[in-house]
Amino acid sequence: ACCAALAREGFQVAVHCNSSRTAAHEVAQDSPGAFVMQADLATIAGADFIYEEIKKRGGNLGVLVNNAAIVNDSPLFSATLESFEITMNTNLRGVWYLTKRLARFMMRKKEGRIVNISSVIAHTGNATQSIYGMSKAAIDNFTKTAAIELAEYGILVNSIAPGFIDTAMTKSLSQELKSQILARVPLKRMGEASEVAELVAFLATRGSYCTGAVFHINGGMYGG
Repeated sequence: ACCAALAREGFQVAVHCNSSRTAAHEVAQDSPGAFVMQADLATIAGADFIYEEIKKRGGNLGVLVNNAAIVNDSPLFSATLESFEITMNTNLRGVWYLTKRLARFMMRKKEGRIVNISSVIAHTGNATQSIYGMSKAAIDNFTKTAAIELAEYGILVNSIAPGFIDTAMTKSLSQELKSQILARVPLKRMGEASEVAELVAFLATRGSYCTGAVFHINGGMYGG
């Protein structure tokens, strides 16, 4: 949804995937000039690969959307170190390291936009999601710090904290759990991926005085 929204704004989009290469190519086919980059952002090598691919193409990077994430739900006392490491490596280290590398392309031009996708869970907490919530809360803090450091280069850094959005990640929830969630949402529905993508497109193209902010989009579930 983010790729499609940015393509409509006139960007040439690099569609990143880890394992869903077929789906990524389908997205790229719908966006003129788009191309696919496959890499595991839980690894340093994966982020380095993306850096080198963009460098080969001239390094003309205007917008970075950090959206790659996984969820390993588990009660606190049964959560494993393995789950902690893979979640943190993907959700947090991947964001930090990819931003660290790719921001250099923007610094040379003295302009750029970085949009980090966080979560409402970073602010409300949620049973069985201690690791996921920690990773997303750290992203919001990283957003504020990066915004301060990169402001002198004309780079705006913001975070979007979606609530419960109708995606593959939420489709696996039981109907009972979905009902419990919707009871906490004043609008009484899940959000659409396109609604989050519209906010991404706004921050990528407009929002010229927005930086270091966390934008909440959750149907009234949490006000920030």
